[in-house]
Amino acid sequence: MKTILFIIQKEFKQIFRNKGMLPIIFILPLMQLVILSNAASFEVKNIKFSYIDNDNSAASRELISKFEASDYFNVLQQFTSKKQADIAMQKGTVDVILEIPIHFERTLLTDKKSNLSLNINAIDGAAAGVTNVYIMQIISSFNQNIQTQLMQYKEANFEQPISIETIPSFWYNKTLNYKTFMVPGILVLLVTMLTLFLSSMNIVREKEVGTLEQINVTPIKKHQFIIGKLFPFWVLGLVILTVGLIIAKVIFNVPILGNIFLVYGFTSIYLILILGIGLFISNHTETQQQAMFIAWFFTVIFILMSGLFTPIESMPVWAQKVTLLNPIRYFVEVIRMVMLKGSSFSDVKMQIAIIFVYAIAINGLAVWSYKKTN
Repeated sequence: MKTILFIIQKEFKQIFRNKGMLPIIFILPLMQLVILSNAASFEVKNIKFSYIDNDNSAASRELISKFEASDYFNVLQQFTSKKQADIAMQKGTVDVILEIPIHFERTLLTDKKSNLSLNINAIDGAAAGVTNVYIMQIISSFNQNIQTQLMQYKEANFEQPISIETIPSFWYNKTLNYKTFMVPGILVLLVTMLTLFLSSMNIVREKEVGTLEQINVTPIKKHQFIIGKLFPFWVLGLVILTVGLIIAKVIFNVPILGNIFLVYGFTSIYLILILGIGLFISNHTETQQQAMFIAWFFTVIFILMSGLFTPIESMPVWAQKVTLLNPIRYFVEVIRMVMLKGSSFSDVKMQIAIIFVYAIAINGLAVWSYKKTN
């Protein structure tokens, strides 16, 4: 036990002596949490909206006013012809062109229906889909209002319109703040990247400077060396999680409804798994550049298939099955469930069991692949 403590003490001294490493460990992840949480959003705002009003009636002006009142649209200008509008979209100065036909209001009064022409810049398919939903909601609201007005008078008799009021109830994120959803996931990303990169480069650095051969000929046992090398990064991972949770609460006001110790318990097991992956990578690489490249390669795949940015339910069936092997997926699920929904141990026991089994398997493989010669 004393041998392990001496190795741990040596590792902590080595970490804190490296002045260039401290900002990477503590400052950069926190900056990334603050910046990415504000930038990583699927909300589409400031949509460059333009229109062609061929009717110039009260109904057409009312429709345009609804877009002007929306927080999502930036109504830029009115075009006099479709050709001018198309040229503007080709240049990228507008994202949406709404064309209101001539006799729009009269057609609504006589036929109780009319047509609108809508062109959306769909280079970004996801943004175009969201934009289309926004527009359809505004047009639907306008259509409901105009139909109500038309139905008020029927055969010269006033009729009281029947209205249905819907009162939505939003659970877990009442303010519909996207940062509440993203901050826990980005925190998972930072904890994973930092511990994986540092652990994967740790033993490789010993190889590069030549100290690993000296350690291998000492009486230090394999398990003592591995525990002593990885334990400091396990502690650092928990420290970063703690600071990240404080920032999430203080800056972004992210709720922590569940038991915070459940988050720490799961993270403790999860970090053992990630450190095992880092050890396995370091055993099969000779330079820190190789270790960094391999770690980054797997991290990108894990992130994209974790449900952090893209819902797993939206992926193809084969991709959904592949995500079952992705450890980041389970961490993202657990931290969101516990923090935002107040889930208990019984709700996340399946994820805990899977990560526990993965941790045993990966660390067993990593320890077996580490060759120590006396």
